[in-house]
Amino acid sequence: MTTLRLGTRRSKLALAQARAYARALARHHAGLELEEVHIVTSGDRVQDRPLSAIGGKGLFIKEIEEALLDGRADFAVHSIKDVPAEIAPGLTIAVVPEREDPRDVVVGATLASLPRGAKVGTSSLRRSTLLHAVRPDLVVVPLRGNVDTRLRKLDDGEVDAIVLAYAGLRRLDLAERATEVLDPATMLPAVGQGALGIECNAARRDLQELLIPLNHAATAWCVLAERSVSRRLAGSCVVPLGAFAEPSAAGVRMRGFVASPDGKQYVGAEETADSFGADPELLGQRVADKLVAGGAHDILSRLGKQQRA
Repeated sequence: MTTLRLGTRRSKLALAQARAYARALARHHAGLELEEVHIVTSGDRVQDRPLSAIGGKGLFIKEIEEALLDGRADFAVHSIKDVPAEIAPGLTIAVVPEREDPRDVVVGATLASLPRGAKVGTSSLRRSTLLHAVRPDLVVVPLRGNVDTRLRKLDDGEVDAIVLAYAGLRRLDLAERATEVLDPATMLPAVGQGALGIECNAARRDLQELLIPLNHAATAWCVLAERSVSRRLAGSCVVPLGAFAEPSAAGVRMRGFVASPDGKQYVGAEETADSFGADPELLGQRVADKLVAGGAHDILSRLGKQQRA
């Protein structure tokens, strides 16, 4: 009998995806017991300000990583899009399970049906930026909180529509709430969107061997490629950036973008790899280099100056 402690946030979505992984893992190992360690993160505690104003998306995993390092938890299940490009020293993303649908969705309307001046809520600077680019006549308002909270604010009429990740709705059995699934050509997903990352102590080889059966090689490859774009461009929730790799007829297709928050300046890039046998990080670096050549650093430099002012 082996007992492992799973560190997780307490939101419905965090618990749903952590428990789904735990059930799948238990099917691989007879006698495995899993104990949940619920952790409230800084990102959960502060709900009245955008993430970009309080330190970035790493606030959703900081306290969980501390629990992994001090031994209160053995492993954690994260949404990869909440994991910064650089994780805490001594830890590793040991497993990336098969990806859920990576696309964004609109709930409450379709983008085309929204009237001029309609209020659209989102917690993401990336989504806000792309909404400004596609529909500059809309009013984009910050909308923090878990999925249930955002849906309730929509239902209460605080906004006319919301944009969020399809994966979250599907994991909560709420996929029917989506009124439009957005093509990545319109709303390029965030780095790692729809994918989970299983984090643990890098020195725990025994634990990594237990976790590895649920690794999905193609998803892990795509996530590595996407995260290399973010790392190259110092991406975080304060940077309007997207990167998305997916299988294609040519092998693996990867797209990325950097834009100004108002959507008026946009730099996009695309590259392909012949197969999943190629180096994923090299593919990401090629996309990042194209973005830089197209002016991404100028956009990011101006954004950094505005944030420091």
